Amino acid sequence: MARLTFENIKKVQSSHAERFREIFVTCRRILGKSIWENILASLEAEALPEFFPVELKTLRSSHGLPDYIDDVARIEYARYHIQAQSTPSGNMIDTLSVNPMLKLVPVAWRNLVALIQAGADRAPQPQPAADSHVIIWRHPQTHLLQMREALDLDLLALKVVVEDVTFKQATAQGNGALATIKAAIERAKAEGLLVSPPSRIHRDVASIAPIKPAYEPFVTTETFVLQWHITQACDLHCRHCYDRSNRAFMPYDTAVAVLDDFGNFCNHMRVTGQVTFTGGNPLLYPHFTKLYRAARDRGFKLAILGNPAPISQVEDLVAIARPEFFQVSLEGLEAHNDAVRGPGHFARTLIFLKQMRELDVYTMVMLTLYRDNLDQVLPLAELLRDRTDFFTFNRLSAMGEGSQLSMVPPKRFRELLKDFEAAARHNPTMMLKDNLINLIRTNRGSEAFGGCTGYGCGAAFNFVALLSDGEVHACRKFPSLIGNINADRLVDIYQSERARQYRTGSEACRDCSLNVVCRGCPAVTYSCGLDVFKDKDPYCFKQTKQAGNKRQPVL
Repeated sequence: MARLTFENIKKVQSSHAERFREIFVTCRRILGKSIWENILASLEAEALPEFFPVELKTLRSSHGLPDYIDDVARIEYARYHIQAQSTPSGNMIDTLSVNPMLKLVPVAWRNLVALIQAGADRAPQPQPAADSHVIIWRHPQTHLLQMREALDLDLLALKVVVEDVTFKQATAQGNGALATIKAAIERAKAEGLLVSPPSRIHRDVASIAPIKPAYEPFVTTETFVLQWHITQACDLHCRHCYDRSNRAFMPYDTAVAVLDDFGNFCNHMRVTGQVTFTGGNPLLYPHFTKLYRAARDRGFKLAILGNPAPISQVEDLVAIARPEFFQVSLEGLEAHNDAVRGPGHFARTLIFLKQMRELDVYTMVMLTLYRDNLDQVLPLAELLRDRTDFFTFNRLSAMGEGSQLSMVPPKRFRELLKDFEAAARHNPTMMLKDNLINLIRTNRGSEAFGGCTGYGCGAAFNFVALLSDGEVHACRKFPSLIGNINADRLVDIYQSERARQYRTGSEACRDCSLNVVCRGCPAVTYSCGLDVFKDKDPYCFKQTKQAGNKRQPVL
């Protein structure tokens, strides 16, 4: 044992004082040098920093200290404790949990975080506030240390997780609507207050070409979209419509049961759910506003693919929940569009887009691309600059009445992709969607983007199409039946062999380095009389050892 000398004692005291100065920076600044040193000198040599806030509380009245000083000390010690912790190992968790690198500090004052971060001369004066909390955490991905006054939504999310309360229990206990609880949890996950197990939706990459590190984010999705064609009723009769069939629509109670089944699916697959209502025109579903509210109440993200609607109807929907976006369609400039969609449609759409901007609703405009409107894409994109948030195109699916139209010649399509991708660099309204644009980008040395759904072809991967009568398809644009929601749970339909075939994609794409961000368009492949499970998109111009399809496509 080392001999206890005066010099050793001085070293211990000096080290002890330095540790306290390192931890309680703001306390030291508030107290001033003289009081700080007096308090520090009164502490025993073995005093632990975690007990310093208690010591300050006992000394408040005798030393004339600010009433909030011990709260400041608690915050500073909690921050130090998190900073000193080593980052947890990447062990997989199997349930939603509180971030282990998080401290919730109960305090009796507001503005203490600002006092610590900005300094006494720039921070607002601390104000009494009973039952307040300061939350301090290190983000699980960025590892950045963050600190702020806790919000009610933070406390709600932490309470639900800590007390292992199910969504239904939380609603029954009066902690708020299910949508509020889900929103609180999603927000807490995004900020890193909560850590969640990984999504169960991911590509089977074992059977495809090795994936570049840059493409790894496209292997797993955290969001799943139910594209719900809630009704076949439509106020338009477009020349390229791929389905004018007279399918029945679901009764309201059946539709609500679908929402609950979708919620169970999302919980099981560990994803956030989005319901994208479409049709026909979804707003013509007789119970649409009530169903929209029911979807909101269950915490789903909401979106609408429809036609220009009366502004009062959209205002009612926005009052319930602002949609993620409202998508409408234009097929070219005014004369061409109105020949396809009906007289006056173009003008009504421009007025509608203006109204949506005034309501602060994100708008998207989609064009269905075929031979006769090929030359109208770029002029329309320029006209829509500053009128919409998002403009892009889909290739024609030659189904239904669309089979009477001519598809784009392959050479001219490739030229359009090149021109569209170049123009999009200067027009913020233009967005890239067609998977084959990735060939243009990679050929000029740029990284690929996420393609059609953010994950290449997302058919039966990050979305499914639910038809009005309950049929579930991998993609609505061609016959791709994978089940019926009236007979089976969505999770069973999704995990069926047929669904797996669609998300695995064509054998012809297995060895392609762009597999996870492309896979072409199976609806186009089907439209050309080819096998979506064996043949590649006939418009694909990537050079391979076995160029082309074995069967001749009909173009």
